[in-house]
Amino acid sequence: MGRRGVREEIVEAALEQFHVQGYNAAGVKVITDAAGVPKGSFYNHFDSKEALAVVALERYGAGRPDELTRGEGEPLARLRAHFEALRDGVVRYDFTRGCLIGNFGTEIADHSDVIREAVRQSLAQWTDAIAAVLAEARDVGTLRAGLDPPATAGFIVNAWEGSLIRARADRSADAFASFFTLVFDALLAKDSPEAP
Repeated sequence: MGRRGVREEIVEAALEQFHVQGYNAAGVKVITDAAGVPKGSFYNHFDSKEALAVVALERYGAGRPDELTRGEGEPLARLRAHFEALRDGVVRYDFTRGCLIGNFGTEIADHSDVIREAVRQSLAQWTDAIAAVLAEARDVGTLRAGLDPPATAGFIVNAWEGSLIRARADRSADAFASFFTLVFDALLAKDSPEAP
């Protein structure tokens, strides 16, 4: 087994290169060059680029469940702050980076069952964390009782990923403004009408 430091350098470089260039353009040599390690050391730590991509996805989403469910403050404010931070990251990079989960889902999931499953699991974990926050908000009375947290969480993740694609295509935050208005001011507003 190789040194932990080299493995971590490769994972961090991969996370950056996958995010900047995409899965297909970020070859093993590109990643090891960015990590400052010899290409041969890659195979001491990973069986394939696919295996590294799975680790990169896990690392990318690792903090989300805790950030959402164990963070401080009122649940819906915490959820909004989560999406505001994601939006701010996209704007900071001039709309050239999206969500690594969504990027992999659109670029490579049709061609790799391993990555498709990792994308599916990442989306499920994120959705579950959002559902937990929504259930917490419902339990403390800041969300209407009739809202189904798992179904609503799935819709919110889907709406975010679609908004992100639109924002990147338009190079504009307008899609994010619509997301926040429709999700937080309409769907999650306590006084919104009950769904039929």
